[in-house]
Amino acid sequence: MDPGSVEKAAAALLDAYATRTPIAPLTAGHPDMTVADAYAVQLAQVEAWTRAGARIKGHKVGLTSAAMQRQMGVDQPDFGVLLHSMFFQDSAPIDTGRFLQPRIEPEIAFVLGRPLSGPGATAADAVAAVEYVLPALEIIDSRIADWKITLLDTVADNASSGGVVLGTRPVRLDGLDLSLMGCLLRRDGDLIDTGAGGAVLGSPINALVWLANVLGERGVTLEAGHVVLPGSVTAAVPVAPGETVTATFAGIGTVTARFGKEEVA
Repeated sequence: MDPGSVEKAAAALLDAYATRTPIAPLTAGHPDMTVADAYAVQLAQVEAWTRAGARIKGHKVGLTSAAMQRQMGVDQPDFGVLLHSMFFQDSAPIDTGRFLQPRIEPEIAFVLGRPLSGPGATAADAVAAVEYVLPALEIIDSRIADWKITLLDTVADNASSGGVVLGTRPVRLDGLDLSLMGCLLRRDGDLIDTGAGGAVLGSPINALVWLANVLGERGVTLEAGHVVLPGSVTAAVPVAPGETVTATFAGIGTVTARFGKEEVA
């Protein structure tokens, strides 16, 4: 894709955010799009958001489960940027109307106490950089109509990022086995799925290492205080106004996302 096409694709996604109207898959109009092109489209949006005053508060990793990678026909994850406006308080009402077609995923969030950068970052480097973990619920969303996405569509669309709800009880990594950490996902009190940290590239730490190294190749460092979402331990679940979703992780506690009624402008 030439620079003009990248900017046009980014503008189409930005307009989808502004109008809350999903668009056709970008790959339908740009069959020559590459992974590098898709990340260029993502970056163009991030630059537009930061120019408008948005602050980067972290990153998310997607496509970390073997099942999702098989479904998408890929052999590695993808990443997106978390902005300050994406974070919601635990148990506070969330306006579902700000999203187009939201789904929710339970994750073990990392909060960094020191910078982490690659290439060459190791699991030991990642563990040393983590200040603590929190239970989290990621709200994924797609600006692509009906979630008809390819890898390139989701990469361009900031890895289908939507929002983040973090738990409020920080737990240090000492003594935790994130691979074996189980999770119960409930919607309105009913158990709807279960999972474990091992679903995330064998361990969420592996996702953090992957992210640090991939960003490092692009000259980006994961900053102290930033949040990293390493990937979901279950399948994504659609959510609707009025629903409450809770994730309970063994050893680190519970986080709740409560979706209020859609606000009318």
